[in-house]
Amino acid sequence: MSARSRAVALACLLLGPAALLAQQSQSPADLIVTANRIYTVDEGRPVAQAIAVRDGRLLFVGSVRGAMALKGPSTRTLDFPRATIVPGFIDAHAHLLELGAAIREVDLVGTTSYDQVVQRVAERAKQVPAGTWIIGRGWDQNDWGDTRFPTHEALSRAVPNNPVVLTRVDGHALLANARAMSLAHVAAATKDPAGGRIVRLPNGDPSGVFVDNAKGLINRVVPPPSHEETKQAIVAGAKEANRWGLIGVDDPGEPRAAIETYEELAKAGQLSLRTYIMVRDNKADLDYYFAKGPQSALYDGHLWIRSIKLYMDGALGSRGAALLDPYTDDPGNSGLFVSTPEHIRQVAIEALKHGFQVCVHAIGDRGNRTVLDQFEAAFKQVPVADHRFRIEHAQILNYADIPRFAQLDVIPSMQATHATSDMYWAGARLGSGRLYGAYAWRALLNTGVIIPNGTDAPVEPINTMRTFHSAISRQDENNYPAGGWHPEQRMTREEALKSMTIWPAEAAFQEKLMGSLTPGKYADFAVLDQDIMTVAPEDIMATQVVATYIGGKAVYDRQ
Repeated sequence: MSARSRAVALACLLLGPAALLAQQSQSPADLIVTANRIYTVDEGRPVAQAIAVRDGRLLFVGSVRGAMALKGPSTRTLDFPRATIVPGFIDAHAHLLELGAAIREVDLVGTTSYDQVVQRVAERAKQVPAGTWIIGRGWDQNDWGDTRFPTHEALSRAVPNNPVVLTRVDGHALLANARAMSLAHVAAATKDPAGGRIVRLPNGDPSGVFVDNAKGLINRVVPPPSHEETKQAIVAGAKEANRWGLIGVDDPGEPRAAIETYEELAKAGQLSLRTYIMVRDNKADLDYYFAKGPQSALYDGHLWIRSIKLYMDGALGSRGAALLDPYTDDPGNSGLFVSTPEHIRQVAIEALKHGFQVCVHAIGDRGNRTVLDQFEAAFKQVPVADHRFRIEHAQILNYADIPRFAQLDVIPSMQATHATSDMYWAGARLGSGRLYGAYAWRALLNTGVIIPNGTDAPVEPINTMRTFHSAISRQDENNYPAGGWHPEQRMTREEALKSMTIWPAEAAFQEKLMGSLTPGKYADFAVLDQDIMTVAPEDIMATQVVATYIGGKAVYDRQ
């Protein structure tokens, strides 16, 4: 932080934001930006034509005349006469470290057959020495002609000398070859762990697919990334996020070592995002951060550590989401709990006592109901008015539970593109009746809650235009289906923009610093080459990010 920035921070503490702004307004701006249209997400001034920045914060938002009154001899000016400016986007749920790591792994996203998966892995095996672990991610059997889970035989024949681990697109299942299973000492006699399932061949041998907690049987022998590889992955993930207009990411469930790497990068000024890190569910990590207490806006607003990530159930695509009634396409299966309800409640109680937020992954209707029940019990034991507890995903809800989010002040943190990725097969999993409580954005919004939006990257691409388009149209990137999938659950454009800006900020206790273009907040904004608030829905996907600014400085420039 520069000497001037330190002086500004001290003045803010001594004078208060209003007095500071009054004092600053008498001094020239560092930067003035004008555009065809600026959507502020600030009800006091919804649309503007110019912003002025000083010391990384918004000094003025309004007319060109007003901004130019703050122009001095050293003020930089930027004009985007054909562009639209919006507050910098915030992804409320993205695995940034995994996104960066996925860039160097075998990319299996979009594969249309198991043969194609095997082919990509075999090509990588030709490039690395025998014995080297090959890691990949992104396969989805629902996109193949044969939608059953694969078995390891074809992969093991093609790559016999390298251990291979291929994570499913949702992160809740993996496929291992024979070499990897041998190193992990997994065989027919290996029992399913609590909260996990080993998919088996007819003779009882492991098929190679391991669901939810069973993944740990294989992952325990996979060499962890080095410290340098972790740093590179975080930096790469942040740069990819910046490319899509993102200035902030809520990263769910990182271990202490990764969080300390985030802190190292932020302290060195090498982290081009404002990151809200959720601590993983590990007793030693939780004890450590509980002792330190909530930490906010560290390193000029680049790191928050005041939240915990827990898991209730698995995912719908791998049939691990916990359902009240069995899967329609798997009548003997109702999903599984990754954690016990008692564990969710106990961690919630401890978090409330220490001033931490709790965010729980829950996808199935049984999973969501159980989390709400445990939250309710924790709130009765430790009453806190402004806890902002969250359920991450909240995908399948029983209609009786939809009003409970508002009643308990629980935030449904959802990902619009999950609906438009899952819509092709969700009906087969759930039957038609349960779809009315699936990805139910409008039903939830009508109760008065907010919905912070995200991508769950790398489960979904971190493409912000895909998020916005899905939210307002309930269609995929090819504008399918006509009229949208269950269009009664769509968001308005205003809601969709809020869900990507101010609502994620509120869900992370950041709304006083970011999420809207309001004087006094960080000068974080994205420049778009189209007006996403007026362009035809079918043209939204063609919108490109021209530039992304954090604290008035470009972290991405298309040029």
